Amino acid sequence: MAKYILKGLDCAHCASTIEAALKKDGFEAVSVSFATQSVVLDPSLAARAQRVITAVEPGVELQSAENQTRGRTPAEIPVGWWRIGAAVVLFAVGLGLELLPKGTTGAPAAVWVLAAAYLVVGYPVLWSAVRSILRGQMFNEMFLMSLATLGALALGQMAEAVGVMLFYSVGEAFQELAVGRSRRSIASLMDLRPEFARVVTEGLRDERNPDQVAVGELVEVLPGERVPLDGEVVEGESFVDTASLTGEPVPRPVSPGAPVLSGFVNDHGRLVIRVTRPFGQSSAARILELVENASAHKAPTEKFITKFAQWYTPAVVLGAALVAVVPPLVVPGASFHEWISRALVLLVISCPCALVLSIPLGYFGGLGGASRNKLLVKGANFLDALNRVDTVVFDKTGTLTRGVFAVAEVNPRNGFTREQILAWAAAVEGHSPHPIARSIREAGGTSLAAEDLREVKGYGVIGRVEGKTVAAGSDRLMHREGIAHGDCGAEGTVVFVAVDGVYAGYLVVSDKLKDEAVETVAELRRLGVRRIVMVTGDNASAAAKIAGQLEIECAAEQLPEDKVSTLERLIAAAPRSKKVVFVGDGMNDAPVLVRADVGFAMGDLGSDAAVEAADVVVMDDHIARVPQALRIAAFTRRVVLQNIAFALVFKGIFVALGAFGMATMAEAVVADVGVSLLAVLNAMRTIRHAGG
Repeated sequence: MAKYILKGLDCAHCASTIEAALKKDGFEAVSVSFATQSVVLDPSLAARAQRVITAVEPGVELQSAENQTRGRTPAEIPVGWWRIGAAVVLFAVGLGLELLPKGTTGAPAAVWVLAAAYLVVGYPVLWSAVRSILRGQMFNEMFLMSLATLGALALGQMAEAVGVMLFYSVGEAFQELAVGRSRRSIASLMDLRPEFARVVTEGLRDERNPDQVAVGELVEVLPGERVPLDGEVVEGESFVDTASLTGEPVPRPVSPGAPVLSGFVNDHGRLVIRVTRPFGQSSAARILELVENASAHKAPTEKFITKFAQWYTPAVVLGAALVAVVPPLVVPGASFHEWISRALVLLVISCPCALVLSIPLGYFGGLGGASRNKLLVKGANFLDALNRVDTVVFDKTGTLTRGVFAVAEVNPRNGFTREQILAWAAAVEGHSPHPIARSIREAGGTSLAAEDLREVKGYGVIGRVEGKTVAAGSDRLMHREGIAHGDCGAEGTVVFVAVDGVYAGYLVVSDKLKDEAVETVAELRRLGVRRIVMVTGDNASAAAKIAGQLEIECAAEQLPEDKVSTLERLIAAAPRSKKVVFVGDGMNDAPVLVRADVGFAMGDLGSDAAVEAADVVVMDDHIARVPQALRIAAFTRRVVLQNIAFALVFKGIFVALGAFGMATMAEAVVADVGVSLLAVLNAMRTIRHAGG
């Protein structure tokens, strides 16, 4: 799949029209985003999709996201404003000519000047309405505005028709500026994309696009430059600013052998980095893709508004037709002129712009606000789900605890020595990325090498060291291998070690709660989360100690498949329509992240499994981001509901005023544009909201 920009997409209704046409043509899972002007498609089907789009919106063109020009080009932006400015001048001249005494040439000239003003400002709207009618897609805001103003012209209300079209165009222009500002704000949140990579080959330097650099090549990064691709430092020492990815304000020291991620900024020293991932799989590329594609997953409210608008506009036209025709036929003394004028007012005030534009923009802003706070939410549907959380399930190691382990005790048995246990355990744990394995390697050193390694997920690891078979893992591993031992009741995080089937002793590894863990749990309870549970593969005594400090439920000694079963039981126990969230560090948690209603992956940007499986990726290692995500979701939902209520109530009032002849067409268009602008501005508040 690839992302395409819809160049020329300038209205929310057009986006829904294109999406409906694509789905009708067999693109069932397609989602068109007006907020990002984008759609995700199979590249082999792009030509077919373009034909469908051209049939319904001829001015919209698919453009590859890699070589895209977002929205309108700088040269095109002034054209609309110049047209509006010219129309304002003509409108003012026309009104001035109408004030001249009767019998002079002012009156006929005024008609021509006002007609010119109408065509200058209104021809894009009229042409769009004509194209829509020719395609059988007549019920949109362009059609409503064209019908209303042409009706006013037919009734001799020339100045009113020009004023309506002028106000409408000014409102649309301001809305476009607001939406453009919103898009730019979102784009600036994740300013990670490197402009070039300086490849070093036999002393020569060659600047290339990052996607043209192969794995294994060397790239040079000078002070102040952004690291272009994921890699490993092979030359130089420096500090790198990781704030754009992790939010950490303190620069991180790096030297030969240290991993670095694309998006980091080199502070002062020259670095040479060996590329370990192609650009498409780099951390920056994956994060940018998550941010840019998030709006493709629409919330139920967005989908409802799209369907609502499809039925709403035809209903408005039918209602206006009845208002224009029925009263003059049944009410004595009622004139067609008066009731047609009232019907035209209804057409103007009933445009669905405020709903169709502000609702997607509100969710888009919510996703951007989350991104500003190091929360990559993969879709508005997940943002919506976070408003209905009943249960939060935490993994323990690296999530609630620091994941920074140290060997606290070494207890040899059966004649083995402390040094032997540490050395053998460190050898078989030599290639494991797990924090417990790292702590054992640090304590035991790397003097011995293991071969024929075999990881038994959820149990431990077995390998051969100096010709001996060494098993290191949980109590379950000892039972599984039939190794007798008398330390089943050992407390804490315990790693048992056996050599050639003989129990050699055990290590106790210590870990501590994260500083923010207690407050995070308390904040979740304040936000209405009914149940908080910790699941862990650790033994019951170590798990109970951590759970007791947090005063939460606990499920210990859980294999990966056990975690899924436990999560499913919690989902079944949650009230109908409520959601269960799982929060893990991405280490062997992919199955549970996928099964949860909303899965959070914590602080492991290098883990493909975490990024792919999770619904929310936390870019730093702070579990306080979980309640923050709930607050951002609640604020976004509140803004969306405010816009829906505000638009419907305000339009309902003006519909009633228009039907009773208490609102003019000029007042109707000011009300319509005003409602739309206020709804858009309200939606933009979600971009800056920090979840406080």
